Amino acid sequence: MGNRVVVTGVGPVTPIGIGVDAFWGALQAGRSGVRNVEDVVDLSGIDVKIGAPVDGFDPIDYIDAKKARRLDRSSQFALAAAKLALHDGDIDLGKCDLERFGVVAGTGIGGMQTFAEAFTTLIERGPRRVSPFFVPRLMPNAISGEISIEHGLKGSNFGVVSACASGTHAIGLATKLIESGDLDCALAGGAEAVMLTITYAGFARMGALSKRNDRPEAASRPFDLNRDGFVMGEGAGLLLLESFDHAVARGARIYAAIDGFGMSADASHITSPIETGSGAAQAITMTLRSAGLSPETVDYINAHGTSTPPNDSVETRAIKLSLGDAAGRIKISATKSQVGHLLGAAGGVEAIATILAMEHGVIPATLNYETPDPECDLDYTPEITELPIRVALSNSFGFGGQNACLLFQSVEGN
Repeated sequence: MGNRVVVTGVGPVTPIGIGVDAFWGALQAGRSGVRNVEDVVDLSGIDVKIGAPVDGFDPIDYIDAKKARRLDRSSQFALAAAKLALHDGDIDLGKCDLERFGVVAGTGIGGMQTFAEAFTTLIERGPRRVSPFFVPRLMPNAISGEISIEHGLKGSNFGVVSACASGTHAIGLATKLIESGDLDCALAGGAEAVMLTITYAGFARMGALSKRNDRPEAASRPFDLNRDGFVMGEGAGLLLLESFDHAVARGARIYAAIDGFGMSADASHITSPIETGSGAAQAITMTLRSAGLSPETVDYINAHGTSTPPNDSVETRAIKLSLGDAAGRIKISATKSQVGHLLGAAGGVEAIATILAMEHGVIPATLNYETPDPECDLDYTPEITELPIRVALSNSFGFGGQNACLLFQSVEGN
């Protein structure tokens, strides 16, 4: 291993809270961010009426008002998360080499709100009324580019698009850039804002969304026998990453080290995971191998846990395949039970949840886990649990058969 990479700041923008204190407080309290969302999106003719929006978000709390108007909601979330992560990390950018400070940001779809609004304008008012900001607001790499511009970060800068694995891929790739010596620091994670009629229609037609409209808070129920689909969410999660030496030199508080990263492909189906779980298992195995650790060292797994019938059973198989006999004793929980599925932002937010669980020695519960599924027979932590966590994994698996896993390890003396 080259330079060891550590997390020194986190910036969550989520349906249950914005900022570290609000997010962690809601996780500990077992609060759900899922509700009826017909007040924020037109769901006429769609049999799904629920979602997990980021309520109370005002971009001008984080961004200049004029600039905020030029940004897609996904970029607004990302810039807010970046500012929160930098503040949480208490880093003085004026003392950093900004040519060695990068940004790697993932998104599953990109500026979908911008696309939907511009297409409506095109049809109703003609091409001359389409905004000149349409393309720069739409492009998926706008998220990383806007963060770079906002803070003058001149190191490696690119977007990652790998569906629901995007945020985790972004963190892992940024970690590799620091390990290799190309960067000292990076902001990495993901952002997504696609709570729109067109995306609801598309996912609903696939049969991917929960229809538990009568009990929104009970809709996201990872690993439960009666799960019926995921809940659409939105938000962002960005991590401030540094080389260990850089963090120590400036006296930074260190949450944890990222000591392992693995990625793989199912090479099977564009939306359905391979039934054996072999692809996801490969990513988990690679992660442990890159960290030089055995399955027995793992204390906790923040699962992908989408609450869809196939994905949760496949993830269970993957954990068993990769971790063997150790799988049965490891505590597992699913943040999506509280925040819904944030698509390209999921990996970033769930990485933050994992890090905070390690920081506090507390595993948030998997909400709504009531009826065991014979195909999901591991310990999914239905109640909040105190547990010292030294090594934790965070899983993300996306459409396209794209799998990613991160390993976080506590750092001695922190």
